[in-house]
Amino acid sequence: MKPITPVPGRADQAYQALLDEICDGVLAPGTHLVQEELAARLGVSRQPIQQAMALLRSDGLVEEIGTRGLRVTALDPATMRQHYEIRAALDGLAVRGAALRAAGSAEVARDIDRRGRALVQAGKAAAGGTSLRRMVRCDVDFHRFLYEASGNPLLAQTAEPHWRYLRRVMADVLRHAQPGTAIWKQHAEILAAVVAGNAVRAQALAAGHVDGAADRLAGALQRATAA
Repeated sequence: MKPITPVPGRADQAYQALLDEICDGVLAPGTHLVQEELAARLGVSRQPIQQAMALLRSDGLVEEIGTRGLRVTALDPATMRQHYEIRAALDGLAVRGAALRAAGSAEVARDIDRRGRALVQAGKAAAGGTSLRRMVRCDVDFHRFLYEASGNPLLAQTAEPHWRYLRRVMADVLRHAQPGTAIWKQHAEILAAVVAGNAVRAQALAAGHVDGAADRLAGALQRATAA
């Protein structure tokens, strides 16, 4: 008997489609979201759209505008910083745990190196292209790999709500603040420290990576506001 492959429901598909458009900038900050129009464009009824909107609202990606419905939330520098602070702590724990595991087992170190290098190569290839969605997906995949490599399954579970918000933020980092090639150079350095079993260096590099991304995006938002 073959295992049943779960098929995403219409609400999940609508959520993913709208999330992609928000992250890609197709639905820009401030865009008024009319449920009837979205339902017609995606070829679904209003109910899946309503469910998708509830999820996006809980993610902080859309907000109510009085009696007029919903709109795409503008990036708020303070909220963005708060998410990045939590991400820095979780990423630091992840790379520390992964480095300690690598230090304790040559086999584990080789596995982390092999899988991590493949993700870095995929990320560099994506950075050389034009698909922002692919760049973000590769970035998220790399960090999820670090959570897995830590050996602590609670890290990924704890980080997931923040990543739904940060995926949109990361798209803006790549769009406005930093070339993808520089990001993957930093990823490669973090991976090398983990594989070497150097937990202190891995944590420092991870913290610098996250803090630097937050600083660059905050600068980009300030410049956009001033303009």
